[in-house]
Amino acid sequence: MNSDQTDFLEEKEITDRNVPLAEKLRPRSLDEVLGQPALTAPDSPLRKMIESDEYQSFILWGPPGSGKTTIARIIENSTKHRFVRFSAVLSSITDVKAVMKDADYMHRHQNQTTIVFIDEIHRFNKAQQDAFLPYVESGAIVLIGATTENPSFEVIPALLSRCHTFVLQMLSEEDLKTIIRKGYESLGLEEDEDIIGWLAQQSSGDARRALNQLELLVPYFKKEPHKEIKQLATILEKKTLYYDKDREEHYNLISALHKSLRGSDPQAGLYWLARMLEAGEDPRYIVRRLIRFASEDVGLADPQALVQAIAVKEAVLFIGMPEASTALAQLVVYLATAPKSNSLYTAYEAAAEDARKTSHYGVPFHIRNAPTKLMKDLGYGAGYKYDHDFDNKYAYQKYFPEQMEEKTYYIPGEFGFEKEIAKRIQWWIKLRQEKDKK
Repeated sequence: MNSDQTDFLEEKEITDRNVPLAEKLRPRSLDEVLGQPALTAPDSPLRKMIESDEYQSFILWGPPGSGKTTIARIIENSTKHRFVRFSAVLSSITDVKAVMKDADYMHRHQNQTTIVFIDEIHRFNKAQQDAFLPYVESGAIVLIGATTENPSFEVIPALLSRCHTFVLQMLSEEDLKTIIRKGYESLGLEEDEDIIGWLAQQSSGDARRALNQLELLVPYFKKEPHKEIKQLATILEKKTLYYDKDREEHYNLISALHKSLRGSDPQAGLYWLARMLEAGEDPRYIVRRLIRFASEDVGLADPQALVQAIAVKEAVLFIGMPEASTALAQLVVYLATAPKSNSLYTAYEAAAEDARKTSHYGVPFHIRNAPTKLMKDLGYGAGYKYDHDFDNKYAYQKYFPEQMEEKTYYIPGEFGFEKEIAKRIQWWIKLRQEKDKK
């Protein structure tokens, strides 16, 4: 590392035993970087830059924990050029101008190029990004930016056009398992393949997250190396805040109202509504709960339920109490006597569970939007079928992530409007089956 390298507005690297595990295991060379074969291949542009120590400005675009900062560190530790690191979160325009002035002086008087690494470049505003432009053009600096956001939107066009874009992929579960095993070895822990697989699966492709969570679990593993995954999940999940005991009755009453409506009892619903209003309960709170009920317990069995609930919300806000009590009573009776269905609720919960497990799966390229040239060049939108160009306005294409099988979450109930929705769904299924035969 060069003696004049600057770690601008960041703490200096810690070298003692308190270094986080993710930092200890950070790859020191391009050969150690996992999950990015296109960038680490023998003939890749990035490798050629590093091996020759001759750089052109580029952007590293990829999800958290995919290796962007690691690649920058590898360059920092191998280059003979001056290397400056910016924290986009902490650096101001004054800081930028000061470093650019320095870099310009070194370039003019010592013929030395400065490599400037900007972590989270998307957090720099337009003025800050503009400040780099003339120095990139003059050759005073080589700019390396790292971002989790699409550079087409987050990096100004003038700067982006002067930078190559390297796209980093989300790490696979197998890559994460390899990294986690290294963590086990570094920590002197007894490996457990089930736990390793679980950590890899729920880390969403983020190596740093996987190692941070492993490190958090170390005290538990020392006592019980093969602790049950359910217990580990409890340890890692955020603690839920409980309501104050002094307000227990408040929640008992709203529960009574909700369950009375679910049980289609308008008389009990009116009673519990009156109990709450007469005790001085905020009507806005009640109507919020009723809006939730309209979707959770009635849903598409009666689509008008949500419309009615929103209308009563407006009445509550417009006329207030005590006049709004009648509007609330009207809504309570309507919801209690409406056909019931929790199909939407159960459908969403099932989809949400899959979403949490597979949040690292990318959107299929054919259904991605491609408003910029860069995105088109990367294959965004390629192969998309415009449904309006087909018979019955139906092209039949896959919309789930490539790694997933198609799922059925929503199953219509037997009452109310959901009977009509069931007919519509069956019609689309029939069209799909007909297309499958062709």
